[in-house]
Amino acid sequence: MLEGKNFVYLATVNPDGTPQVTPTWVDTDGKFVLVNTAIGRVKHRNVKKNPNVALAITDQNNPYNLVVIRGKVVDQLTGRVADEHIDKMAKKYRGLDKYPNRSPGEQRVILKIEPTRVISR
Repeated sequence: MLEGKNFVYLATVNPDGTPQVTPTWVDTDGKFVLVNTAIGRVKHRNVKKNPNVALAITDQNNPYNLVVIRGKVVDQLTGRVADEHIDKMAKKYRGLDKYPNRSPGEQRVILKIEPTRVISR
């Protein structure tokens, strides 16, 4: 399901311990789950303090097909690789060659998530 155009709901932990959930695009390198965001966004700030995350993925063609992944952010990739990755995600999800929603000065980061538990239904 990570290879398809399925949206993921990424849960991170706020500083006060409450969950923060964000719908996002997703990718995989075969071992890790990859989520691209902007440096300084809530999910990025949260995983810097607490790397534990959960992801829920539903199949766009059958929402009853579900995968839940628990994991930990083990690395963060920035610079050109993150910029190229967000363009790859724009192509996958929107058919565009370039990600159209960048803010001036925005820096991208790939959150590299190592799954610790996977539940599939």
